[in-house]
Amino acid sequence: MAKEPIQPKWESRASAELKGSKAQDVWPLVADFCNIDKWFPNLHTCYQVEGVSGQPGLVRYCEIGRDEATLWAKEKLLMIDPTNQSITYEVGDNNLGLKSYVATMQVVPINNNNGCKIVWSYSCNPIEGSSLKEFQSFVEYSLQGIANKMELALVSNTTTSMGDEPRPSCNSSN
Repeated sequence: MAKEPIQPKWESRASAELKGSKAQDVWPLVADFCNIDKWFPNLHTCYQVEGVSGQPGLVRYCEIGRDEATLWAKEKLLMIDPTNQSITYEVGDNNLGLKSYVATMQVVPINNNNGCKIVWSYSCNPIEGSSLKEFQSFVEYSLQGIANKMELALVSNTTTSMGDEPRPSCNSSN
């Protein structure tokens, strides 16, 4: 029996600028691992499954409803680095087709720290039925949505999104 050829991992990055928001204001929003649903387009559920808030080993459950199908993933925080304003996480169990997915999100100051950009880099095995170009397009769209919502919240001088009430971060499961 012939083995299928091993495809190289997909590796890429995307970035989105927040021209009116400083890195030190955006970083706490990125670092709040279990509240990504406040910022990620179409992500309607995110909660802590296990671990300690803000510590490596923290696992979150995320869910997207799309075309009457629920897409979900459990994601584990591998590293949080306040000095470099970055987090690294991996996707574990999921029904998205992601395998060996590891990503880093970093907040980088720009324009003499009068603005910032969020850089999302990732590596994963190819996704069956998709292409790197399609997946990269999804990452870019999602990151731009995240940046837009964060900047809007910061300009409004609040971390609530679209009128939602503030809620605790990763301190308890739903």
